[in-house]
Amino acid sequence: MSSKVRVRFAPSPTGPLHIGGVRTALFNYLFAKKNGGEFILRIEDTDQNRYVKGAEQYIIDSLNWCGIGFDEGPGKEGKFGPYRQSERKHLYKKYADDLIESGNAYYAFDSAESLDEHRKQHEAEGKTFIYNWHNRLKLNNSLSLTKEEVDAKLAANEAFVIRFKSPENQKLELKDIIRGTINIDTNVLDDKVLFKSDGMPTYHLANIVDDHLMEITHVIRGEEWLPSLALHKQLYDAFGWQAPEFAHLPLIMKPVGKGKLSKRDGEKLGFPVFPLSWNESVGYKEEGYFPEAVVNFLALLGWNPGTEQELFSLEELIKEFSLERVNKSGARFDPDKTKWYNTQYLQAKSDAEIASLFMPVVLSHVKESHKLATTETVERLVGLLKERATFVHDIWDLADYFYIAPTSYAEKAVKKQWKEGTKDILNQLVFVLDSITDFSSTKTETIVKQWITDKELSFGKVMPPFRLVLVGDMKGPHVFDIIEILGKEETITRIKTAIERLA
Repeated sequence: MSSKVRVRFAPSPTGPLHIGGVRTALFNYLFAKKNGGEFILRIEDTDQNRYVKGAEQYIIDSLNWCGIGFDEGPGKEGKFGPYRQSERKHLYKKYADDLIESGNAYYAFDSAESLDEHRKQHEAEGKTFIYNWHNRLKLNNSLSLTKEEVDAKLAANEAFVIRFKSPENQKLELKDIIRGTINIDTNVLDDKVLFKSDGMPTYHLANIVDDHLMEITHVIRGEEWLPSLALHKQLYDAFGWQAPEFAHLPLIMKPVGKGKLSKRDGEKLGFPVFPLSWNESVGYKEEGYFPEAVVNFLALLGWNPGTEQELFSLEELIKEFSLERVNKSGARFDPDKTKWYNTQYLQAKSDAEIASLFMPVVLSHVKESHKLATTETVERLVGLLKERATFVHDIWDLADYFYIAPTSYAEKAVKKQWKEGTKDILNQLVFVLDSITDFSSTKTETIVKQWITDKELSFGKVMPPFRLVLVGDMKGPHVFDIIEILGKEETITRIKTAIERLA
């Protein structure tokens, strides 16, 4: 086995990559990079019945979007390729035959119908049917048949599977980096199928052979594979190979805390469960999340840095990550916390960077010729509004009135702010604003506030109605910043329009 750390992420292309799968890939990637090792992507496509077109590319695109690219895999061929199991299928029969030769596996000729009959019989007696040491000699396999009978069946091309011969009355001591020592009684294990009648290996055999041939040193995978650990360790022993170290990651739990997070939870509660969009399901990317925010929140689902720090760059995660600090118990998924992470990353980005992302949103609503659709103005708006946003696209809802003058006014605000005398005050304000040559925020603020004081008006009678006629509601940044961006002509037009509509 390689002295260099080599880990793999081995998804099946049976649909989109779930966010739990992305976390498994991330933890593999962090462990590899922390230890100067290599991260391999292997596509486990032996189950051709469940293969979904486009799923493999989706997996690759998702990993690349998250910034956790692989060192070897489809399209990045290394000396351990090919990296699709379907392209390696010629390898596996030899290893299945080796296990038969060594007495660790056997041919089983049982039909699906006969096994189903056994299952029903057991159920009727209140028992569970397990194909293993206690009944295999009564079933149709090479352990119960003579050599001549077996040879005859093979010569006649009778359908068979190859099963692992699980030992009787043994105690297995299994090691897991996260969970410690696990003890298993082999009497409760079934004789798993390693090679199917269609000539394809099952996951169990292909997985072990590929991990061995690819010199994988650490298998870091989801908790759902824990029941397979006993078989996988026995297969390594049966082949006489050194087993990698194993680490089984905790499940990502539903927001309510009970049960594994599913696509249905996302649909019900309105949050993504896939990194990128797939068919009708919107992904984190399309929802407006930054990949760094997704990586950050995923890293802290089940891993504890041991400090109060919550925001980590990918480089910091690599430096701090260790499997010893991964929790055993499931991590509850919190949709609000994921939004919090995105907010933090949005606030940390420069106004220029966010403006370049926001400009296409602006141009989807107004023409390029709009006087406020300039890089300089959009950057200024972003600086004023981004602290109220979670996603870049949120900024449009905060900025729309800059681009589209209000044609209606919030009823509640009108009721509260439009008093007798408001029209006269705003008409006077038009004259004051019209006389100002320097329409910068600080200059207009000084002049308008002085006028309010000189006229012995209250600020409450002037400023709220002023905001209302500019914005259409009682929202937005500092009023004088608003009018500097709108400009004198637009500001006066909006006041006059509102007077006509509300008088």
